[in-house]
Amino acid sequence: MTALGLVGNREDALELSQEAFFRAYQHYDQFNAKGKFFPWFYQILRNLCFSHLRKRRVRRAHESRMDDCAWMTGDPDGNPQSPIPNPQSGEGGDRFDPEMIAERNESKDRIWRAIGQLDEKHREVIVLRHFRNLSYDEMAKLLFCNRGTVTSRLFYARQRLKEILEGSPKPDVSGLGTQQERGASDAKFDAGEPRKGGQTL
Repeated sequence: MTALGLVGNREDALELSQEAFFRAYQHYDQFNAKGKFFPWFYQILRNLCFSHLRKRRVRRAHESRMDDCAWMTGDPDGNPQSPIPNPQSGEGGDRFDPEMIAERNESKDRIWRAIGQLDEKHREVIVLRHFRNLSYDEMAKLLFCNRGTVTSRLFYARQRLKEILEGSPKPDVSGLGTQQERGASDAKFDAGEPRKGGQTL
């Protein structure tokens, strides 16, 4: 769950977790038997996940430039029959995918999409606090920082999540459309749009 929360893609998370366990096994002689295993193992997993995310950003930027170049120049080498995967569309499977993390539940989906918009260090504290249930002190030891830094990061991450969630459409649970759609419809009626029966307000 930790790797999945950091990279947001089940296949990538599984591969990275396996690689982390393999590296932990290779370097087990470096593990202090008096210490706890998870903090030591987490550093291996964390480094792999963050490295993966950096490479993914570079790859996406390169693909985006290639895609833009193909469209702007009309270069046949752009090969329209085999378009470059759009990271926002989810093609290619290399993206932060909330549907692979949670059940198909609109509220969970919105939350995971919001988490996916956080940068690595703020996404990390959300995962450690709310999915690993670590204390502030445990997080501070794990991240090699003081408790105040953890508190500050977590506060900012929660505030940013709130901003993102408040700015995204809320799920429709009544069948009447989203809150924004209902507001737009009400605005039309307020403007004097004919209602059923041909009467206006």
